[in-house]
Amino acid sequence: MEKSLTLINDLIKSAKKAGADAVDVLFYESTSLSASRRMGQPEGLERAENKGIGLRVFVGKRAAIVSSSDTGSEALRGLVERSVAMAKLSPEDEYLSLAPGELLAKEIINLDLYDKHEPTPEWLQEQCKIAEDSALAVKSVTNSEGASADYGSVTFALAASNGFSGAYKASNISVSVSVLAGNEGALERDYDFSSARFVADLASADTIGINAAKRAIARLNPRKIPTSIIPVVFDPRVSKGLVRAFSGAINGSAIARGTSFLKDSLGKQIFSNAVSIIDDPHRLRGLGSKPFDGEGVKNQKISLVENGVLQTWLLDMRSANRLGLTTTGHASRGLSSPPSPHGTNVYLAAGELTPDELISDIKNGFYVNEVFGMGINLITGDYSQGASGFFIENGKKSYAVSEVTIAGKLSHMFRELIPANDLLFRYPTNAPTLRIEGMTVAGM
Repeated sequence: MEKSLTLINDLIKSAKKAGADAVDVLFYESTSLSASRRMGQPEGLERAENKGIGLRVFVGKRAAIVSSSDTGSEALRGLVERSVAMAKLSPEDEYLSLAPGELLAKEIINLDLYDKHEPTPEWLQEQCKIAEDSALAVKSVTNSEGASADYGSVTFALAASNGFSGAYKASNISVSVSVLAGNEGALERDYDFSSARFVADLASADTIGINAAKRAIARLNPRKIPTSIIPVVFDPRVSKGLVRAFSGAINGSAIARGTSFLKDSLGKQIFSNAVSIIDDPHRLRGLGSKPFDGEGVKNQKISLVENGVLQTWLLDMRSANRLGLTTTGHASRGLSSPPSPHGTNVYLAAGELTPDELISDIKNGFYVNEVFGMGINLITGDYSQGASGFFIENGKKSYAVSEVTIAGKLSHMFRELIPANDLLFRYPTNAPTLRIEGMTVAGM
């Protein structure tokens, strides 16, 4: 990492000499390894290694970004020349700036994100075999869409002319399998997976396979249900989508443009008192963790919603400048794109009821375990998605249901939301089982 920091700090000096008033540079180096298998036969084994550099230069209130996968000295000289020339021709943007020194991360916290023990190709292939074989061994599972195992590591380094310089390494390992149950006339598919920073934190491959099989079998013989307005309960696999929608609605860029249905909701009650939503970039081994944001700003655990009240927007420097506020340390950036606000480990805090208790008083309802479609409009707050799951009768999950649409207004859904106590951290964005009253379920 020291070598990459030296490289990008030298590039900053070169850009300043070439006429840039301010500069930041992002360096990215990654390795990925993946294996796949279907119906007992290996399908693929791939390895990729990539690196790149992204240079952003400011000339007054004009800026340009140029990126390259070539980090040789000749290529970098050309990168500097092109970026400065492009910046001089770019339109002015009064809200562009690097972060002031007092907001920068002074210490690069070790968040335990990197597993130095890279798995072998043979180990990844074995995980695929175990996951798929375990699923196919379950009665009624008749086919497989395949199993995969993937490993990746990345080095991320950032430096800027405001004095920031920092780097960290992170790894990710995952195993997944998708299978089909039933016969040709009535096939149903489902999946399971596990993803973690460290191999030691993964669920076992046989557990993943058995879970996928059980889920596929439970979906057999689905029925139609009549259109009605009933309670809808979201499985944690899909409840995280509501939290992602919320995060998108409080994105500072959308707020500054006035394109969010929550644009006038800061400091207001938008959930019940039982709901809190937190973003914690410093969660140890978290899948969304990072020790500083994409502009070198110090980040920290923050309450987005506390007792139902919206506390803040997600802000980077540009959106904060545009709104007359201070960045919240949520800038995220790619090599060839400018920073933009994005959450890290966002989660809706667990409630007090178990999932069984949460549905125990529902006479007729719908338990959702899969959604599909692009039916969430963050400008209007309209929500409409295709869904499948299980009908709830007298407080219990009953028969499988497919080909329905669930619809409502996000503002209403947020107010009516009740969380269960089964929060697990399986994704960068997480939520427990959630119950929402009075949604429209459109069936037959």
